[in-house]
Amino acid sequence: QQLCLTEEEKRLLAQEGVTLPSTLPLTQVRVCGEGDTGGVVWSRAHPSPPFPRQAEERILKKVRRKIRNKQSAQDSRRRKKEYLDGLESRAAACSAQNQELRKKVQELEKLNGSLLQQLQALIMRTSNKAAQTGTCILV
Repeated sequence: QQLCLTEEEKRLLAQEGVTLPSTLPLTQVRVCGEGDTGGVVWSRAHPSPPFPRQAEERILKKVRRKIRNKQSAQDSRRRKKEYLDGLESRAAACSAQNQELRKKVQELEKLNGSLLQQLQALIMRTSNKAAQTGTCILV
C-alpha cells in the first residue's frame, strides 16, 4: 500500500529529522552515524525493527495532528478577522446613521423653535385685538 504524504507533512517530518518510505506497513530503524543527530529512518526491509510499529504510527499521527491544529488555528484567525471586520463595518454604519439622526434632531429642534415663535406671535396678535362679537346662524 502506497504512503501518501502532503508537502506540509513532508516538511514537518523533515523538521523532526524523520524520513518515511513510500509504502506501508511502516517499521523503524534508528540511524546513529558520525555527526548524525539521531534522526529516524524508516525501512520495510529491516528483519527485526528495534521500535514497534505503534511508535511509527504515533509519530505520523503527531505530524498530522500538528497540521490539523495549524489549519484549525488559521481558520480560527480567519473567522475572527471576518467577525471583527463585520463588527467594524457595522460600527461605521451605526456611526453614520447616528450622525444623520443627530443632524435631523437639530433641524427638527430649529423648526420647533420657529413654530413656537410663530405661535407666540399669533397669540400676541389675537390677544391685542378686542373681542369681536358675532352671530352664528345654524341652518
